[in-house]
Amino acid sequence: MEQTEQQKQEHNFWQDHSLHFLEMAFRTDRHESITHPDGYGKKTGDCGDTVEMFLMLRDNHIRSVSFQVYGCMNTNACANTVAHLAEGKTLEEAWEITPEKIAAFLETLPPDHIHCAELAAGAFYLALADCQEIKKQPWKKAYR
Repeated sequence: MEQTEQQKQEHNFWQDHSLHFLEMAFRTDRHESITHPDGYGKKTGDCGDTVEMFLMLRDNHIRSVSFQVYGCMNTNACANTVAHLAEGKTLEEAWEITPEKIAAFLETLPPDHIHCAELAAGAFYLALADCQEIKKQPWKKAYR
């Protein structure tokens, strides 16, 4: 029996990606908007995808990262990877999460989608900067 082109593509998709990529691409448990986060960042890429990041802190450590993604599965994989790499880290340590580290963790992020890692990292950096601003002026948190 001969495989159709679609069956070949589906088979290749599952075989061509690492377990890390597949888990992060399809994971949805962190998709959540937080009303009064300790840090918030939103960024839209040239491709039209948008990532919103919400950070919650405890004792200067990132307790949780949630996000909304309006875009492709590669962007979702990158946003999930940021959350995975960031949780438990201090704010200072979290600044070290780069698009290159995101792509390395995923292992099989398509080279033409590195911009998805840059987009997720960019939204995360905005959220980190917002955390630092809120620490300086905590009254701003209530006025989001």
